[in-house]
Amino acid sequence: MYRIIGADGKEYGPITAEQVRQWAAEGRANTQTKIRLEGSTEWKTLADFPELMAMPLGPVPGPAGAPPSFPMPGVMPASPMAMDEVNGPAIGLIVTAILGFIVQLLSLVANLGFSAMSAAQSQMPWSNMVSGTVSVIFSIIGMLVSGLILIGGLKMKKLENYTLAMTASIIAMIPCISPCCLIGLPIGIWALVILSKPEVKSSFH
Repeated sequence: MYRIIGADGKEYGPITAEQVRQWAAEGRANTQTKIRLEGSTEWKTLADFPELMAMPLGPVPGPAGAPPSFPMPGVMPASPMAMDEVNGPAIGLIVTAILGFIVQLLSLVANLGFSAMSAAQSQMPWSNMVSGTVSVIFSIIGMLVSGLILIGGLKMKKLENYTLAMTASIIAMIPCISPCCLIGLPIGIWALVILSKPEVKSSFH
């Protein structure tokens, strides 16, 4: 018999090994779920109990009329609760990145156009040329940063690459680096709060 910590942080049990396997198959438990033997005081992760990770060898019944699917050993389905938790801030990061990319692209086009026109007229002082070049470089960096936040948001939405999702959330909060700081600051804080939850962190793969 075992005791287990659910996604809500509460302790459940005692439950049988078969019940643990069923929870894992349903996505209610994953490799990082805390579990201990009944009577023991040491909490371990589900990954420390290979015998509980065994998936059924037969096909998993699908909807009526659909062919059965075979589970992949060792692959744990994502927790629906965690998916719901990350959906909002992940979309926020994606929107922030897209808005920032558009702003930086327009800025880049404007700076390139101004520089080309001034160079053709040979009336632009060296200080303005340097300033224009710096503006172009910052616009390009801003577009790259937007791309990073976009990828991080997409990965977060799929519960993939926890490190990248954290990085994108932090960058979105930094003034002058974030592509859209007024929007990125609250979105980044929201994303960090959600990513800091143990049940969300443990659901990433």
